[in-house]
Amino acid sequence: MKSAVIVFPGSNRDRDMFHALDMITGSRPQHVWHTESTLPDVDLVVVPGGFSYGDYLRSGAIAARSPILKDLVAKAHSGVAVLGVCNGFQILTEAGLLPGALMRNAGLTFVCKDIMMETVNNATRFSSQFQKGQVWRCPVAHHDGNYFADAETIRKVEDNNQVVFRYAEGTNPNGSLNNIAGITNAAGNVLGMMPHPENLVEPLHGGLDGRLLFESLLTAA
Repeated sequence: MKSAVIVFPGSNRDRDMFHALDMITGSRPQHVWHTESTLPDVDLVVVPGGFSYGDYLRSGAIAARSPILKDLVAKAHSGVAVLGVCNGFQILTEAGLLPGALMRNAGLTFVCKDIMMETVNNATRFSSQFQKGQVWRCPVAHHDGNYFADAETIRKVEDNNQVVFRYAEGTNPNGSLNNIAGITNAAGNVLGMMPHPENLVEPLHGGLDGRLLFESLLTAA
């Protein structure tokens, strides 16, 4: 599986994502600097976590207007798989590739800990290797992860089975509506999620729970 990781000023999980993809897929990803205008021909484009542009103005707002985003939007509309994690999720909503917005955590504090996630839709290219209803552990590290949308948008997202992951077992760390932790676009080829599966993929991380997401993408490719 060929993949690329977009890097912005302030990205801090791009190397973690690069390592996870390299280890699990057996193919080294390409780093793409945000000022580039064209993405390489790949099966997957990842927008990683971090604090692009220091979260200035609004998390992901400036990054969503970087030159590379024009081609990312075009690739997404053509069906290429796009994964946005944490700040990447924020960027994808700001770019209009995913509905809703990520607001300040309900507790107004930065949260860094492990939470539990439930896979509620395993019929996507990002989740096929999970069992439906499977509860698994995943780290979070964010200040603006509170997923919000108007009532009509939430209804559409739920009715279209675009919710892939929910916070489980009372571990919602940010106040997200309906415990939403990860959603896809209507076409199902773009996923945004706040937790960091790339940080739980090998024994040195203390667990392997996050591997199934990458193995799902590998199977799809």
